[in-house]
Amino acid sequence: MPEWLLWFTRFENTKVFALVLFFVTFCGILLYVYTGKSRTERLESYRFIPLDDDDSDLDAGDGEVKQR
Repeated sequence: MPEWLLWFTRFENTKVFALVLFFVTFCGILLYVYTGKSRTERLESYRFIPLDDDDSDLDAGDGEVKQR
């Protein structure tokens, strides 16, 4: 077996490799999401979603939704 494959069989080496691999993947995802102009504008519009008012009234009774 090649020597470099035996390097992966040692657990202390595999942990470091997995950490570096996941960190690089995470940074790649962040770069992908925040570098595009259209993606940035779309993500900025999503930040107000929790503050948007609903057009429905959940206090209508019997679980039905009453429109205003």
